[in-house]
Amino acid sequence: MHEMANIVIVGGGAGGMEIATKLGHQLGRKGKARVTLIDCAESHIWKPLLHEVATGALDIGIDAISYRGHAASHGYHFQQGAMTDIDREAKQVILAPINDDKGRELLPARRIDYDYLVIAIGSIANDFNITGVREHCVFLDSTEQAMEIRTMLLNKFMRYASHHQLDDKIKIAVVGAGATGVEMSAEMHHAVEQLRGFGYKIDSSLLEITLIEADERILPKVEKEEISASVAKELTSIGVKVMTSTRINQVTEEGLHTSEGEFIQSDMVIWSTGVKAPDFLKEIGGLESNHINQVMVQQNMQTTRDPAILAIGDCAACPQEDGSWVPPRGQSARQMALMTADNIKLLLAGKPASNNYVYKDLGALVNLSKFHTVGNLMSFIGGGIMVEGKIARFVYTSLYRRHLIELHGPIKGTLLMFAKGISRIVHPHLKLH
Repeated sequence: MHEMANIVIVGGGAGGMEIATKLGHQLGRKGKARVTLIDCAESHIWKPLLHEVATGALDIGIDAISYRGHAASHGYHFQQGAMTDIDREAKQVILAPINDDKGRELLPARRIDYDYLVIAIGSIANDFNITGVREHCVFLDSTEQAMEIRTMLLNKFMRYASHHQLDDKIKIAVVGAGATGVEMSAEMHHAVEQLRGFGYKIDSSLLEITLIEADERILPKVEKEEISASVAKELTSIGVKVMTSTRINQVTEEGLHTSEGEFIQSDMVIWSTGVKAPDFLKEIGGLESNHINQVMVQQNMQTTRDPAILAIGDCAACPQEDGSWVPPRGQSARQMALMTADNIKLLLAGKPASNNYVYKDLGALVNLSKFHTVGNLMSFIGGGIMVEGKIARFVYTSLYRRHLIELHGPIKGTLLMFAKGISRIVHPHLKLH
């Protein structure tokens, strides 16, 4: 009897989850392959929502998707663990042991067999080897880090509400004015307003947020400068200090030092600038990688040195016909994921992975909490269409709804949307624990 092929996906972000779900439905349920998803965490949160987790605006108890539960319902298997290496000769993924909070081993190091491996680990913020960043900054790359930021923020807000002097301010610096930094800056102001509803004597005027960007404008990756200007104007109006053309060369416990010799005092520094793949991916298993640790792939997402290993999303360096590289965007990761699932089915059928990924910029949307939403749609058509206000907000929320439908199907996905909406009405708008 022919043994089923093992398809292993490492990384349970949006791209990894969508590959696992699609192949689980089409192959796993039908006994045509064994599909396994591996991730360090126990549950999935859509990464664009991490800034809401960090401020308490989103309750992961409601919005998180259990990997084990989802796997059981969608025809694939789940293994919790962190990949440390790839044994390409034995075709095995090597996982680190799992320990509890006291350092006791719960699961030993393991090896997972694969016939085809997909690396979908995503990216982390790039510290650019700047002195003090790793020691004195907090990051927003994972649910665990978002929860850490939430605890720190709420502790500062609550302590301030009871002990503050009238002249004091909570000083927070956000380095990197991409979508994450911009949305985080606005969401913190919203969180302060929500705290007033819990009886705390605090308002947004007591919060001093400085948004710092090395480029000459915020949202430098967004093509339309009108969007950057609109967002900068709205941030300024709610009290965020926007600093562009400002480079940080050192971070200390007291704050940030710029290359121009300026010192920016800060009680907390949130580092959200730059993109790179995690350090352990650099030449993992002898695979080719670039200077930011991305795995080098062909346009069909197969790695340059091993056709049995594919990589997608932010951790993959995918070339285009014009010599450019696919940018690290959520939309490209999703498109790569669906195409890669199709290519794996071709490979299982003994055919070449003939689908090549061609990036088309569908636009960008920025949501400033309750204050403002603005963006650009269909950028690949004559520069796109600029939208803002309620229309932009509707499109922005539709992206998450589409993600839910991809993972759960149209019926269950729609029911989940209604359930989440009702929960937001019934439960407090800010989670304080």
